[in-house]
Amino acid sequence: MKSGTRQISEIANGVLDPVLAKRAGIDTMLLGMWDDVVGPDFIDCTRPDRITWPRRRGMDDAFVPGTLTIACEGARALFLAHQTDQLIERVNILFGFPAIDRVKIVQKAVRLSKQVRPRPAELEPAQVERLDELLVPVENDRLRAALHRLGRAVMSSKGRLHR
Repeated sequence: MKSGTRQISEIANGVLDPVLAKRAGIDTMLLGMWDDVVGPDFIDCTRPDRITWPRRRGMDDAFVPGTLTIACEGARALFLAHQTDQLIERVNILFGFPAIDRVKIVQKAVRLSKQVRPRPAELEPAQVERLDELLVPVENDRLRAALHRLGRAVMSSKGRLHR
C-alpha cells in the first residue's frame, strides 16, 4: 500500500480519466493542456469535444490514429480550420505518439452563459460612511472603486461585518 499524501488532482484524474476515455476518447491531460495546444488566439472559443478512434477488427490490427473533434464558436471555426496541421502536430507531441491524424471542427457554444449576479442589498448610510472612511488612504481610483464594490458586497451579505 502506498503511503503519504496525494494531490486531489491525482485522485480526480484517476476517477475522471476512465469516464472521459469511455465517453469522449480524451483524458484530463488534453483538457488541462488545451490552452497550450490551441494557442492564445483560440483559447476563449474552443474546447476539445472528443477523439474518435477507428474500430479495430482484432488485437493484431495495427494502430490507426483517430479524429479529434473540436467545438468552436461561430465564425472563428473558419480561422481554426487553417490551423489544423499545427493542432494535429501539437496534440501528437502532447500524447508522445501520432494519436490523431484528422481534426473535425463543429460549431457550438463553448463558454458557459454568463450568470447574472444578484445586486448587493443597499447599505445603511452609516455603513457607506464607514466604508468610505476605510478607503480614504487608497490613492488609485480604480483600486478604490473595486474595493468599494467588494466592501459593499461583503457588508450587504448575510454575515454582516461588525462595526
